[in-house]
Amino acid sequence: MSDKKRTVWNFFDRIEGDKVVWIIVLMLILFSIVCIFSSTSRLLEGTQTRIDIVRSQLLVVLGGLALIIVCYNIKSIKFFRRLSKWGFLFSFALLALLLSKVNLPFLRSIEINGARRILQVAGFQVHVFEVVKVAMVMYLAWALDAIKKKELKWPAKDIWKKIAYIYAPFLLTIIMIIPGSNSAALFIGGIMFIVILLGGGNLRDMAILGAAAVVILAACWGIYEISDHKVMYRIGTAISRISDDENWEQKVIEARPGSDEYYKALDKIRQPYSAKIAIKEGGVLGKGPGQSTQRYVVPDISEDYMYSFIIEEYGLWGGLIVIFLYVSLLARASIIVRNCGKDLYAKISVAGLCLLITGQAFLHMFVNADIGPMTGQTLPLISHGNSAFLCFSLAFGIILSFSRIAQRRIEREQRDAQPLIELKENVRAGLDDLDAFESGQAPEEVEEIELTDEMNDYGV
Repeated sequence: MSDKKRTVWNFFDRIEGDKVVWIIVLMLILFSIVCIFSSTSRLLEGTQTRIDIVRSQLLVVLGGLALIIVCYNIKSIKFFRRLSKWGFLFSFALLALLLSKVNLPFLRSIEINGARRILQVAGFQVHVFEVVKVAMVMYLAWALDAIKKKELKWPAKDIWKKIAYIYAPFLLTIIMIIPGSNSAALFIGGIMFIVILLGGGNLRDMAILGAAAVVILAACWGIYEISDHKVMYRIGTAISRISDDENWEQKVIEARPGSDEYYKALDKIRQPYSAKIAIKEGGVLGKGPGQSTQRYVVPDISEDYMYSFIIEEYGLWGGLIVIFLYVSLLARASIIVRNCGKDLYAKISVAGLCLLITGQAFLHMFVNADIGPMTGQTLPLISHGNSAFLCFSLAFGIILSFSRIAQRRIEREQRDAQPLIELKENVRAGLDDLDAFESGQAPEEVEEIELTDEMNDYGV
């Protein structure tokens, strides 16, 4: 332990774990606070002011920081491993409640725009897909590690273990997410697929798994068509977004202002075009905090289009800083994974969570730049959304905890390591006397040095 006196100045030195990840977390949180304050008035209800919105966001931030600190102070990977074991069952239960349209006084499934993604639990709204993202990454890390360590007794054959504990949960999760969001199903499925691949999945099995996922999507589309577009409604939404080749901009120009055709065409292009306008008007330096104009045009700018808002107010440099933070997280993940040594569970967990965070961040940025259809994925730890913020805080807490445990393991191994050369006492004494002589001490002050075989071995 260090003998330094604990002061404010050396507080940061005492923080364990990956300090770069700590800096990334704090920078993203600061972006979140200032952006939510000035992003939109859509969040205001009744007589609320922007100060009320900031106060509400600060409470969420404090809750997220508390969650990070709690996870950071857990010093046992086994604790996380035991909880991860139940990740799929927890996800399955949440998705089942969502699809069952539960409607109880303290628990209710909420439908928004024809899709069910939110459970209201005693007044608090939980975005189920955000919880499932983190839970399934942790579950797959446990399952892959357990199969490799031969911990699972049933079924007997390894291939059936993979089907029961990895492939079946993977496919079932996708099936249960599709009715609520096709983009979320594709994104979460893609992250789970990469996690399985990182955990040692062979190419043949992964090809079969990918083909099974494609078959499931095709079956959902078939059900949508057979039911005359009444079942699997979100499949139709996805198809319309992908296959829509209408020139809505031209329709806006040609339609009579104020007509139904005009407003229908305008609604189609309002958000993506306004996001691109925000990016263009931001320029290099931006308009400054609170000076955005597109926040009055884009209703979801604090969630789905937060990155374009950041560029409008803080310019290209602000956007590059955000990109740098997420890229830095991915780079630090490779270092943490390497430091985890032979612990496969810890390595897959850190890699999977960092890929989840950075992957969602860049998907959000692509949508803001109008590269691909809108997916509804928020900017991690910046966009508005209480359950999303808390889930990503949990992910960062786990990453920091594992980096702290890995750092302590490396320090312990360094302390226990034996020196390459161990000098005998008489050799040390002779070398000390020789150093004294060479430092300029008078000859009478130096005792006579008797050369020994050991000293000759070291070239004295």
